[in-house]
Amino acid sequence: MIMTSSNALSYATFIYALASVLYIGSWTFKKDVLAKTGLWALITGFALNTAGIILRWVESYQMGFGHAPFANMYESLVFFSWTVAALYIFVEFKYKEPVIGVFATPLVFLAIAYASFDPNMNSKISPLIPALKSNWLIAHVITCFLGYAGFAVGFGFSIMYLIKPEEQGGSAFLARLPSLELIDELTYQMIVFGFLFLTIGIITGSVWANSAWGTYWSWDPKETWSLITWVVYAVLLHLRLMRGWQGKRISWLSIAGFICVLFTYFGVNYLLSGLHSYA
Repeated sequence: MIMTSSNALSYATFIYALASVLYIGSWTFKKDVLAKTGLWALITGFALNTAGIILRWVESYQMGFGHAPFANMYESLVFFSWTVAALYIFVEFKYKEPVIGVFATPLVFLAIAYASFDPNMNSKISPLIPALKSNWLIAHVITCFLGYAGFAVGFGFSIMYLIKPEEQGGSAFLARLPSLELIDELTYQMIVFGFLFLTIGIITGSVWANSAWGTYWSWDPKETWSLITWVVYAVLLHLRLMRGWQGKRISWLSIAGFICVLFTYFGVNYLLSGLHSYA
């Protein structure tokens, strides 16, 4: 059977679901073998996710459209799941803390599952509108979604910090989470990663906007909410570096920032009309 992008992404969706279940099962039943199996399941899903993106790109060329698969909500969700999976796999190999997967792999699964199972989602490969026919499309989308991935993983770490007991004792279930110091440092690292790529994404988007519409900034709803998101994380980093904020205060700000990310991504597309609305 010839593998198509649709098949590859469908398989990836179910394997990501399996990885999530295995990680949660490992944490619940204290079975390290489940976490190890979950990691390999996640890597397998990531490989299929990668194949699906590449095959969709090839299919676009075969249909005569010839554009990267970043043109609609379906394709962006598929790529978002890919970026979060890639970032989490790197984190686990570096820090050897598989329990983190309990909070990261469900985000990977939920993104691609929403793309796959929402009956209103348009998954067809379509020609680009004139404004999107630009080499800036790839640079802008990749950098923005790498930023979103960093914020998503940082959000997962923030949840971990808030539920982790501050003192010895308490719930043995929650005590299995990494130390508060490590969680706090990982949250900070992910936010720095996300902030740098979001900044580059905004810059590349501005250059692209000038070439497409003749202006670097038009206060389109997407642009406005991207700026709001950028400011929230800029304030977070300022408070961390200049005021020494750590722990719960940074975690709550991280959660607030990710809510802004979600509204920038979903709310603008579904609730506000503008040049960037493609839902």
